[in-house]
Amino acid sequence: MSVETIIGLEVHVQLKTKSKMFCGCDNRGEERPPNTAVCEVCMGHPGTLPVPNRQALEMAVKTALALNCAVLPESKFDRKHYFYPDLPKGYQISQYDQPLSQRGWLEIEMGQGEAKRIGITRLHIEEDTAKLLHGAENATLVDFNRAGTPLMEVVSEPDIRTPAEAKAYLQELRAIVRTLKVSDADMEKGHLRCDANISVRRSTQIDAQMSADSVGELNTKIEIKNLNSFRAVERALEYEQRRLSELLEKGEYPHVQETRGWNDATGVTELQRSKEEAEDYRYFPEPDIPPLRFSLEEIARMRAEIPELPQAKRKRFGAQYRFSPLDARTLTADERLADYTEKVISELIAWLTALPGELDEAEVWETQGEKLSRLTAGWLTSKLGGVLAARGETYEGLRVTPEDFAEFLTLIYERTISSTIAQELLAKMVETGDDPHTLLETLGGGQVKDVAILGKAVDEVINANPKIVAQFKAGKDAVIMYLVGQVMKTMKGKADPQLVQSLLREKLS
Repeated sequence: MSVETIIGLEVHVQLKTKSKMFCGCDNRGEERPPNTAVCEVCMGHPGTLPVPNRQALEMAVKTALALNCAVLPESKFDRKHYFYPDLPKGYQISQYDQPLSQRGWLEIEMGQGEAKRIGITRLHIEEDTAKLLHGAENATLVDFNRAGTPLMEVVSEPDIRTPAEAKAYLQELRAIVRTLKVSDADMEKGHLRCDANISVRRSTQIDAQMSADSVGELNTKIEIKNLNSFRAVERALEYEQRRLSELLEKGEYPHVQETRGWNDATGVTELQRSKEEAEDYRYFPEPDIPPLRFSLEEIARMRAEIPELPQAKRKRFGAQYRFSPLDARTLTADERLADYTEKVISELIAWLTALPGELDEAEVWETQGEKLSRLTAGWLTSKLGGVLAARGETYEGLRVTPEDFAEFLTLIYERTISSTIAQELLAKMVETGDDPHTLLETLGGGQVKDVAILGKAVDEVINANPKIVAQFKAGKDAVIMYLVGQVMKTMKGKADPQLVQSLLREKLS
């Protein structure tokens, strides 16, 4: 039996504001002792009035614009009622029939140049609940520090067809909110949480005449909760895809919506309850908060403040720096690494154009771009990334300056040092923060400091590079490092670079 899978995702993103959504409590409650970042407002005491957090609202608008959503001229808050220990007021302030924004889309890349557009039904804002801590002896404790934290809920259209697409959608959404700096989006810490809705149907059920706004008649959907990693989302959907397909084959497909939890240890979903409908929550307008209105000028200002988004940056890295699609994705996945990469390339071009003296910036990248992009990507990701991982460090605390890393790449590009010496050198650079030429003399095998031996190598390099020598004598001092590199190459990286430079200057003067 041929079946089609229909998937839609509801993603909650915790906003990185200074204070909570409707009160002035510190929004860094996860860093504080339990129940110390609370007040009468977020605890729902009688007589208190909520005041919307403008920073949170602007973060949500910018995210909506980045997701190509239409920001509504007027939206409002509603009360969503349900009773649970993690909800101090007995209701959640959310948005129902007039959300902040709606009708957007997000494009995902599926490899080999393939892309797919996933519709966004709506993006609305609400407050988070408290955190339940399930401990020993069947005891459950409640930490209210998280209650009232601003949340964005991003609801997709049921346009996702495979668990792999769902994973890609989530990864792209996380990259966007991190680029906008509206959330850390750490799934393990609950900053980004996903509920997945899935159903399957026989392929013959697909309506060939369906409109662009419809996916045809759908079978009962199942909601999966407790998904706290990309891998968990993919595994849970794969499991439920198999389970529902088997039930459909047997004629036992469920007719009542279910909410199921994902058990990562056993690799199965477990029934929790029947799914609530909107009427079960008894929505009504929040009487203490007036409708929200953003002017066209305010929306235009916030749109102008949106930085280059991940997909655009990946495309630019490919076009401008000639990185492969995989390298472009890796180098732009972390904003700090992306910024560092661009600075390294700028410095690398400066090194290569200054030393030989024959190519300008455009010519360097036109003639050597592919080789330089592979060199840069390889040493920045697998090599430098490996050294940092082994030390338990990140790119954020990197002590190696972009200029020193570009000099290091130049030594490799010019074959001044071998790959083995380069890896030892890189580890020393990360450890000390010193420049590569200074550190070369500390590497194993020792360095030649015999003036007679070095003098012979220096003479050979001078005689072999008359154009560079002429540039140096004409006042272009920077090219001395090119000659140093040539001597180092001749000596297989075993010469004392400072002594080599001294000898060169002495002979050329």
